[in-house]
This record gives sequence, C-alpha cells and structure tokens, in this order.
Amino acid sequence: MHHILLIIHLVSATVWVGGHLILCFRYLPQAIKQKNTAIISDFESKFEPIGIPALILLLITGVFLSFQYGINLSNWFSFSQPIETIVSIKLIILASIVVLAIHARVFIIPSLSIKSLPSLMWHIILVTSLSVLMLVLGTFVRFGGI
Repeated sequence: MHHILLIIHLVSATVWVGGHLILCFRYLPQAIKQKNTAIISDFESKFEPIGIPALILLLITGVFLSFQYGINLSNWFSFSQPIETIVSIKLIILASIVVLAIHARVFIIPSLSIKSLPSLMWHIILVTSLSVLMLVLGTFVRFGGI
C-alpha cells in the first residue's frame, strides 16, 4: 500500500509543481509582455480542474504516508525527529500556499487587470517556489530527514 500511495503522491506532485512551473515560466512572462491578463485566466481555467484535485491528493496521500512513517497527528509540529521536521515544514508550506491561493482567488483574480497583474505575478512566483521547495523537502524523506 505504501508504494501505491507514494506513486499517487508523486504523480500528483508532478501535476501540481509542473503546472505551476509552466505557468510561471511560460504563461506569466507572455502575459506580462503582451499586457494580456486573459493568458493567465485561460491557463488557470484549464489547469484548475486537474491542479486542485492534484493538490487534494497530495494532502491526502501525504497524511497517510506520514502515518506510515510513524508520524501521528500528535507529532506534527514537534520538530523532534528529522521526518517529523519534514512533515511539519511541508504542512506549514501547504498552509502558506492555501492562504496565497485564497487571497488571489478572492482579492486579485475577480478584478484581474494589467494594474493588478504584478500582484498576481508575485503570488504565482511564491506558490511555484513554495511548491518546488515542498518537492525538494519530500526527497529528503528517502534519506531519513533533513
């Protein structure tokens, strides 16, 4: 079961991180250069139906994988063992991503314009960077921690 959870987790990470890398390095520069927010909106509308389920699967499989490593809810944020530290940092990063996503969805995207594009740009860069950081942290689990 562990191997199946890990595969689902990795495929979900591929979708989530890959989508954000494409957004950040392909569509965002194009939108800025052309001063066209529709480029971002079009990408988002196509990515969300697979990106959000991927993020949800990452959360679910991540929780189950942490349980399989002996990290229970009571150990989260204790930072007492290397793998607990990874899980805790990843949860903090996940919360940050969710806050950024909610902020963008509520305050920026509904009235997206060329004037608000720089604000969305920083959200995209931060979410992409944090997502890559989560991926890197996940690789340390194989070695027993940071």
